[in-house]
Order: sequence, then structure tokens, then C-alpha cells
Amino acid sequence: MPPTAPTTPARRAVVAFLAAAAVLGAAAVPAVAAPHGPAAGHAAHGHGGYGDAARLGYQKAVAIAVAKGVFERGNTAVVDRFVRPDYIQHNPTAADGAAGLKGLATSIHQQFPDARYDVKRAISQGDLVLLHSNVVLVPGTKGASVIDIFRFQGGKLAEHWDVIQNVPDTTASGNDMFSTLSSPQVSQPLDHRLTQANQALVTKAFDELMVHKDLTALDRYWDPGYLQHNPQMQSGVPAAKAGLGGYFASAPQLTVTPKRIIAEGDLVAVHSHYVNYPGDLGAAILDLFRVRNGKIVEHWDIIQDVPETSANGNGMF
Repeated sequence: MPPTAPTTPARRAVVAFLAAAAVLGAAAVPAVAAPHGPAAGHAAHGHGGYGDAARLGYQKAVAIAVAKGVFERGNTAVVDRFVRPDYIQHNPTAADGAAGLKGLATSIHQQFPDARYDVKRAISQGDLVLLHSNVVLVPGTKGASVIDIFRFQGGKLAEHWDVIQNVPDTTASGNDMFSTLSSPQVSQPLDHRLTQANQALVTKAFDELMVHKDLTALDRYWDPGYLQHNPQMQSGVPAAKAGLGGYFASAPQLTVTPKRIIAEGDLVAVHSHYVNYPGDLGAAILDLFRVRNGKIVEHWDIIQDVPETSANGNGMF
């Protein structure tokens, strides 16, 4: 084997990417299937690791193809091919099942024929895939920041959660809701050997800061100049302390319950239910963190209030 040839895990990922491109159509499969960065040739194994690069790459490709097929082209055939008939839906406005997703595809395409589902980053772990996207239904508008989580079963989409927030005209930090500003400025996950370590760090940091409301966690786990994409907050630890300190004071009965944590490389996502007071329906919040050199250096989030009713009765979590 020539010295420049990819190692076995990377080769499997490339094969998965090419296979997905052949099955789904090259335009539907951005270059997110293969691992990136120093660990591209070293896929970790076992629970919480990057696992089977080929399988996870294929899962990402399928999730992207279905999301874009449904919203951009009203493609019901992609649903027939890659979505289980008993698909479980947690978006409160959509019906359960593959039939519900096909109905959504037809309706969206009829109302918004020029809709675009611009996937900014994708991560996968185990049977889960997370997509962070800018969904623009009407050209010329800012659209919404959307994070989808898909669960796979038997190679097909079996369950879906999402969190949706309209993109504002301005932000407190001047940073938009999608860009990668920390170095290196790569949207996709890096350093796959560190997946488990980064997941453990974010899990502990989130528990101390948000679950137990310990603001000193910001000094232990966050880089002082960390970059903020929450449109209402400035960058940096001092701004986070001020903003979260005010929030905790205003909601002394706040409970934050993490529902699922997904990690790949230096990206770690926490999907949580925030309830400000007993009886409050609360909000679904997806926090996405980037970890570099053992510190949280960048943060994106999406916030959506939990509605009183749901088209499917499954709840948002």
C-alpha cells in the first residue's frame, strides 16, 4: 500500500460515501460521510466512540438526503426507501409514520417550491444522527435554525426529534447562528479519537453549570474567550456568567433535564428540557458545543417552547 493511501477505517468511510452518493444522488450527499482531521485514519471503537465509520457516514448521508428530499423537492420516494412505516415523530406539528412525512413533503413543496435545507454540520454516534441546518422556505428571508435528531433502526429512519428557532435580524455578539469561528474553521467534526473524552467533559460541564446552576463551572470547562452563537448573548465567559446568573435568579425553580447527548469528535450536543417553574411546559433546547484542547471554545443553540398540543401525541422528547 502506498504511504499516502487511506488507512482501513478511512477507506471504509470513503466507500460508504461513494455508495451513498450512488444510491442517493451525488447532489444529495455533501462531504460529511468521512471522518476529518488528525484522527481520520483512527476510528475509535466501543460505546461512545466514533465506531464504524462506514455505517455512521451512511447514516448521515441518508438523513441529509431525506431532509433535503422532503423539504426541497417534495420527494415521497425517498421516504418510501429510507423511512420505516412506523416512523415516530416528535415534531409537534407533524403526524406520525412515513405517511405523515410524505404528507409533509407534498404540503411543503406545494406551498414553498423554492425551499432550501442548507445543512451546516452533521454528527453521528451509535444509531443517532444530528443535523444543524438553515432552513429557508422563502428565498431572501433568513429562515430558521433547525436541529434534527434522527434515530436509525435496521438502516432506516425510525424516529425524529427537532428544535426550531427563527433566525433574527441581528445578534448581541455579531456572530450568526451557523458559522464556525474557532480555529480551525471547519464545520464538520474533528479529532475523532477524542469523542469519548469530549463527551465526558461536556456531560460533566453541563451538569455542573445548567443542572446544578454552578457558575464556577464556566471557569473550569470553558475557554475564557469562547465564541457564542446564541443571538441574545455576547461571547466570552464574563458574558455567560452575567447572562446565566440573571436567568438563574429570575427562575429559582428552574429544572434542566438532559434527554440525550450526541458526540462526534470535537462536537457534542445536549438535547434538554428546560422548565422554569412547576407546571410550566418549558422549552426544548439543543446546545451544541465545540471542544478544543480540553475546553469548550464555541457554542450554538436552538430554543423552542413546548406547545400545549401535538399532532402526534408523542411529546418533544
